Amino acid sequence: MKHWSVAVCGVAMMASSAVGYAASDRTKLTERLQDAQAVITQIMAAPDKGIPEGILSGANCVAVIPSFKKAAFVVGAQYGQGVATCRTSRGWSAPVFVQLAGGSFGFQIGGQATDLIIVAMNDRGMQDMLKNKFKIGADAAASAGPVGRNAQAGTDWKMNAELLTYSRSKGLFAGIDLDGTVLSQNEDDTRVMYGNAIPFETILKGNQATPEVARPFVRTVAKYFVASRSDK
Repeated sequence: MKHWSVAVCGVAMMASSAVGYAASDRTKLTERLQDAQAVITQIMAAPDKGIPEGILSGANCVAVIPSFKKAAFVVGAQYGQGVATCRTSRGWSAPVFVQLAGGSFGFQIGGQATDLIIVAMNDRGMQDMLKNKFKIGADAAASAGPVGRNAQAGTDWKMNAELLTYSRSKGLFAGIDLDGTVLSQNEDDTRVMYGNAIPFETILKGNQATPEVARPFVRTVAKYFVASRSDK
């Protein structure tokens, strides 16, 4: 009987630890969503240095990789985590959790971690984001995005670029070359947030309800990207 009680207590402790770990993970995901929301808000607060109106109005998907922890980035084996949402017929989708990995593309500038934004500009770019994993520059043509709310792009990104890429470090916002990096779904984080490893496509096509903790991020994207389109 004594051994049975010890076993029951052990199982109970393991279950309690698992619940606590999941709660901790969910808290981290909530913080990541909040950081991604802050990145969008802060960039849009500087019209002369933000994303041009034409890009805001034409974007199909937006991924934000906030530098919420410097320790998450390793020189020579760069790695960051963030969230992405896509435009649907019913508004912007629930977010998926993504990870961006690759070598020497510079998440750190002068030792400081960098915020990243990736914008899918056409159907092909959106379809690439719907995949579980793809390489920027190989599976999807990418270009460093132009900066300045009313800026006119001096390149042929409108014809060739499926993805526009941006970085922000030490208050400076500019386009960045992310060719060779791999964007993929973070299945573990997706499972924690949604209770199951739901595929990218299901979520980004708008077939998954937006969790309450993710609504502020989605509303912030919608505020700037949809409002810009309606103004045109």
